[in-house]
Amino acid sequence: MQANDITRERLRRLAGIRTGEAKVLSLFLNLDPREFATASARSTELRSVLDRAARLIREDEALGPTARTSLRADLERIQSELGSGGLDAKGAHGLAVFASDAADLFEVLKLAEPVDHEPVIADAPFIEPLSAIGAPERWCVLLVNRRMARLFCGPGAALEEVELIEDELRRRHDQGGWSQANYQRSIDKDVADHLRHAAQVAFAHLQHDLPVGILIGAPHELAGDFEGHLHPYLRERLAGRLDIDVEHTSADDVRRAAEPSIEQAARAREDKALARMAEAFGAATGRAASGLPAVVAAVHEQRVEILLVEAGFAAPGVLCPTCHWLGTEEATVCPADGSATERLDDLVEAAVERSLTQAADVRVLRDRAELASHGHIAAVLRF
Repeated sequence: MQANDITRERLRRLAGIRTGEAKVLSLFLNLDPREFATASARSTELRSVLDRAARLIREDEALGPTARTSLRADLERIQSELGSGGLDAKGAHGLAVFASDAADLFEVLKLAEPVDHEPVIADAPFIEPLSAIGAPERWCVLLVNRRMARLFCGPGAALEEVELIEDELRRRHDQGGWSQANYQRSIDKDVADHLRHAAQVAFAHLQHDLPVGILIGAPHELAGDFEGHLHPYLRERLAGRLDIDVEHTSADDVRRAAEPSIEQAARAREDKALARMAEAFGAATGRAASGLPAVVAAVHEQRVEILLVEAGFAAPGVLCPTCHWLGTEEATVCPADGSATERLDDLVEAAVERSLTQAADVRVLRDRAELASHGHIAAVLRF
């Protein structure tokens, strides 16, 4: 089962961490099983990342003696926690590690995708690569036939069976006449009761943590009736039907069958966000921002509802050390308080972090040409 420890709440918490004068070491470990299938290969990759981090700590001229000593302690702890058999890579295609001994921070996150990024030393955890991976969305698959129902829930790549419902169904009567007709009606009632029972169990399991989408796998003659029994909260999340064996299929089979529908739904949500952006620009109401300077200004004003960023887009910028105003690299003085600004290697990363702390919907998009004409970054604004 593929692992992904990223949640929107965790990203917001990490984005909100401020360590004062302490520095945070952020490391990213590639565990793609196509390249690092063995423990030996993973250990070699870990040593390579640690060596690059040690060189960065040693050669970064901006670090003072105290910060350098603290970062070396962070590196030793990472080596201790992940080296010598301590690396738990089960289900992970990558790891993100955030460490700051001075700020009492040490966090290891399993990732669903490998991150190709050098170690980073900064005033806060470097989370932009995690934003590109995104938080896993909870999906559910309901498989139903005349006597059995199975409920699978979890992220699309990690659906697991969580409920099995079996109801007794009387066998078809062999005699003709009224007895045959009455018995058939009784069987039909048993089937209807089973569908109703399965729908009730599904709602009881899901009502406090509704999934983003629900897929139904059922014989054609039952699918419509079963969907009709679902609670309205579940019906409004129906995202399609699967042609799949109900009783004998494995969790892996369910994941493979559900994957195209889940990918299509994710693409549709991207389309919806881009459509909202286009609508906001078309309406000329000031409820949209295009290009890095305008988007950063909206972030500073806490106006961003949806932030759309092209994957891999980065640009230098500046930060006011007093009021934390963000600006492009041309701004040497903060317009808010007149303080001299400090250079940021990546203003986009800072904008993503700030937007997350403001509960904005951050979407890092791949292969979407629509963002190119907006300078690779745009936003739909709250006001």
